[in-house]
Amino acid sequence: MARASNLEKDGMMQHFNTLREIHEHLGWPPPLHPMFSITPFGEAAEGRAGCSGTGSAISGDCYLISIKRLIRGELYYGRTRYDFTHGTMKFMGPGQRLEWVDVEIEPWGYCIIMHKDYVRGYDIESRIRKYGFFSYATNEALHLSPREEETALSIFGAIEGEYRTNPDEFSKEIILAHLDTLLKYADRFYKRQFTDRKALNSELSERFETILREYFESGRFAEDGTPGIEWIADQLSLSPRYLSDTLKAETGKTAKEHIHLFLIDTAKSLLLSPGMTVSETAYRLGFEYPQYFSRLFRKKTGLSPRQYQTENAVQ
Repeated sequence: MARASNLEKDGMMQHFNTLREIHEHLGWPPPLHPMFSITPFGEAAEGRAGCSGTGSAISGDCYLISIKRLIRGELYYGRTRYDFTHGTMKFMGPGQRLEWVDVEIEPWGYCIIMHKDYVRGYDIESRIRKYGFFSYATNEALHLSPREEETALSIFGAIEGEYRTNPDEFSKEIILAHLDTLLKYADRFYKRQFTDRKALNSELSERFETILREYFESGRFAEDGTPGIEWIADQLSLSPRYLSDTLKAETGKTAKEHIHLFLIDTAKSLLLSPGMTVSETAYRLGFEYPQYFSRLFRKKTGLSPRQYQTENAVQ
């Protein structure tokens, strides 16, 4: 049984530049390749199975892709606890913080650690950058159905098989091809997860709008400007990318588009208030320059703010 502990210690974080350093820190066997490794958690259980006992958080110049099952410890989406009977996949990009908080994982599954230079210059490098799930937080992990788990495990197994054979001129191309397939399936599975959480996602849309409305009513638009997606995501205990992807899956619009819709809808009400000018409306909504507000308003409505006032003025 592999045990992981909290890595936080005095706010310090160790950063590793190589795979070998990460493996040594985790107590894992040395990687067979200087820039790519795949370690079964059963093998890792003989070390420390995913984290250090030093109590410090870590980061590295690597991508991390894992599939595992938790024995103990809980992860939440909002207030909803998820069942970890089946596999959970997690993706992390270079420079991200890696931290376990008092959980136990089964000696089952795999962990891929890949230095960012391993994919440099290959087509998969640009595709990886487009996958939002590499910047998702821990509580936004991919929870697999039994069939999805079987599919993912078969690909991890194929990657491990190629990794452990004697390398030749085809080895890296084959590993990258399997990896590309794994990521495409992960993208499909995440979209399924968004669909399965439709009720929660709908609630998320409402909470998103409530935060914007309260922010406006408190006068913070005028004082502090338009809130950033990062700030809103933090209020919702989500990562910015996951927030935007969830809203996109549910409503067809990203977080940024939702902010713009709120601005335009609020602007319409303000513009029709007695005595309200275009400039005053712009400042109330956090625009430093009224022309920026006018440009956005025209783009979204097809009318300038003044034209909107004229055409909708109460007779």
